[in-house]
Amino acid sequence: MAEETQKAPAAPPAQEVVVPEAEKPTAPVEKEVPPPPAPVPERVMTDEKPAAAGEEAMAAEGEKTAPVAEKKIEQSVSFKEESNVASELPESQRKALDELKKLVQEALNKHEFTTPPPPPPSKEEEEKKEETPAEEAAPAAEEMPEEEKKEETPAEEAAPAAEEMPATAEPPKPEKLAEKPKEKEAEAQAPPPPPPASEEKTEAVAEPAVVAEVVAAVVDDDGTKTVEAIEETIVPVSAPAAEEPAVPEKEPEATAAPPAEEPPQEAEKKPTEEQAPPPPPEEVFLWGVPLLGDERSDVILLKFLRARDFKVKEAFAMLKNTVKWRKEFGVEELLDEDLGNDYEKVVFTHGVDKQGRPVVYNVFGEFQNKELYQNTFSDAEKQKKFLKWLVQFLEKTVRELDFSPTGISSLVLVNDLKNWPGYGKRELYKVTNKFLLLLQDNYPEFVARQLCINVSWWYLAYTWVYLSVFTPRSKSKFVFAGPSKTAETLFKYIAPEHVPVQFGGHSRAGELEFTTSDPVTEVNIKPSSKHTVEFSFTEPCVLVWELRVVGWDVNYEAQFVPTEGYTVLVSKPRKMTLADEPLICDSYKVVEPGKLILTVDSQVYKKKKLLYRSKIKPSE
Repeated sequence: MAEETQKAPAAPPAQEVVVPEAEKPTAPVEKEVPPPPAPVPERVMTDEKPAAAGEEAMAAEGEKTAPVAEKKIEQSVSFKEESNVASELPESQRKALDELKKLVQEALNKHEFTTPPPPPPSKEEEEKKEETPAEEAAPAAEEMPEEEKKEETPAEEAAPAAEEMPATAEPPKPEKLAEKPKEKEAEAQAPPPPPPASEEKTEAVAEPAVVAEVVAAVVDDDGTKTVEAIEETIVPVSAPAAEEPAVPEKEPEATAAPPAEEPPQEAEKKPTEEQAPPPPPEEVFLWGVPLLGDERSDVILLKFLRARDFKVKEAFAMLKNTVKWRKEFGVEELLDEDLGNDYEKVVFTHGVDKQGRPVVYNVFGEFQNKELYQNTFSDAEKQKKFLKWLVQFLEKTVRELDFSPTGISSLVLVNDLKNWPGYGKRELYKVTNKFLLLLQDNYPEFVARQLCINVSWWYLAYTWVYLSVFTPRSKSKFVFAGPSKTAETLFKYIAPEHVPVQFGGHSRAGELEFTTSDPVTEVNIKPSSKHTVEFSFTEPCVLVWELRVVGWDVNYEAQFVPTEGYTVLVSKPRKMTLADEPLICDSYKVVEPGKLILTVDSQVYKKKKLLYRSKIKPSE
């Protein structure tokens, strides 16, 4: 025992450990804030690669990808929209669609589309976070090894405790070390009556030992234990069997210990927290279609996937940005706003293409009107109004589309560059560029084709350089045609009955005789040749017809030949040029059997395209 009491003064080395112990609570703060994730090491690894090897790899990749890119550009000429039916998609695209649906569902459950990102934590919250690790360090002290607990007790506090102890008292030891000698003493007692008493003693000592652990957890703000806590840990554990009255004095403290009441309080709090149901998933709509839960939803999600080459994370980010932009721009409220009709001749929808997609015309030449240009671009407020009008027009057009898997969910753009003001009109170029960016970022895969007509040679050269940064898929949607090829190019994608008259077609606003349901017949006239169109009649009626030759520069006449053999001149022979009327509309009342002959005489050495349609009406 003397040797053990001599070990107590050997505690001064523990004083050197107590000083850094107060700094321990700050250690968890450093653990909670991890360093930036792995992108930095990845960049370091890439920088360590030899430059020569990188150049060789780039050259090898360029040689491999060059023929592939050429193939894609060749295939892009016959671009065709993909199917929107999920069962008809390739397996990789179906997987990408399913992954995007999962991300959207998680975002809807967490209200990520409507809830703004949390603000950065304030200084008070950061201070609280720093204080919480210090408080959490106290319970952690209970789990510390026995040797560290010994070092934590200062030598100055351990000395008075040793003086109060009796001569036979042992220095403070952990519970397990204190229980082992007592068990040995219980075994050493031979008479039968003492073992129960020894058991009672061991039980009585064991209970304060548990309390001693809890009380020992009382720590000051600087991380050191109080003297009372240390005395409580020493007396009940190290008290000999002769001092039995000391044990019942600690029993009331064990029963009155507050930590014993905390678990029931936590148990009461848990049911209340569990009873609060989670908020229902939010509902987000794009162009009147929910993001999930509708057969049209797949069509919307596929547009974002195709715009990002089926890269799921990029498509999901684009989708979230679109929803965010629509709220910031106020698209839903913009639909009901009255912005006037000053721009109806600049941008308008007319007819459909051969696949049934609506066709939108952008006629920039209308801004040659100085008054219209001033009313549109003279100040920032008017420019903003024009941009809002363009978004409103596009939004209304998109909402008329059919987003069913087999429906029409895209449109065709026709950009007429005739009399285009050019880049000298900075205000026009600025607003147009903004609109194109909005269209590209927030309306993915809605434009199936862009037809640029009446293109000058310098604009075509500039555009080819500009399109060099586009993907082959995007390039395949652009079609350019000069003034002499405008009508012919339009007729490849749009039927003549749907093309406006000013662009070489037969469709006129407010027309009563013919509609888009009346088809137009196309005929190619050989160079330096005549072509006739005949209509035979057996009963009295009225014949109505429309006729035009693309580019004209032909002679035209019309005559009626009865079965009796004479000729009635309906329209005198005349030379038709580009300066003449774009479309011949005429009619003739037939009163006897015979035939009406329309003659087109081309005297030039190139082919001509003849367009006509007719209708027979009963005579009045």
